[in-house]
Amino acid sequence: MDRTAAVATVHIARRDVARKADGLRARAIGLLVAVIAVDQAVKWWAWRHTGTARINFGGDIFVNATISQWYANPVSGAVLDLLDFGLLTAAIVFLVHRRRPVVVLVVGAFTIGGWASNLMDRLGLHYWTAPGSVRGAVDFIPLGNICFNVADVFILVGTLPLVVAVCATSRSATIVSAAPRVYRTRRARGWLAGIATATCLVAVVTVGATDYGGITVPNAVTSEAAAR
Repeated sequence: MDRTAAVATVHIARRDVARKADGLRARAIGLLVAVIAVDQAVKWWAWRHTGTARINFGGDIFVNATISQWYANPVSGAVLDLLDFGLLTAAIVFLVHRRRPVVVLVVGAFTIGGWASNLMDRLGLHYWTAPGSVRGAVDFIPLGNICFNVADVFILVGTLPLVVAVCATSRSATIVSAAPRVYRTRRARGWLAGIATATCLVAVVTVGATDYGGITVPNAVTSEAAAR
């Protein structure tokens, strides 16, 4: 009887830990979505109400001129966007697959949310934030010879703390186990969701590659049309 009670206690403890981990992961995903929402809203405002907004249709300061030209090209840029989407998806899985300390989840949500928001500009949200523009991210905060956006701020704020926190906690992280049947069910649903997402993504990128837009800075005509 004591053995049965001990086993039940262990199962309850594991279930409570798993529920807590699921709650933390849900909050991290919510924070990531909030980062994207804030950045996109500010970009929408900046394109219409500032005189410094422009479209960055190439790469960024971390890549050389050749790779920037690849990003600027409609076809090769679309292929690179698909690759970046895969890398960000892997980063999100890495963030939420194991139990992570709160600090890792928070700075991870900042960093991945920033990269994701800039990528979403290239995947089609620029049609909403900057109608008529070429595919690219909306930059509007000048700093010397470069221009950046709120997503870049989230990336800069989160990247270094994320690397430090992951390195410091990697040894203590453990995988939250689940029942085999539940795991198989979730994996099957994950595959279906992944296939559906990939199909939609390819369609969106194809449209973006063929309907590339034309302007890199806002103008009065675009602003008035968007306001209507």
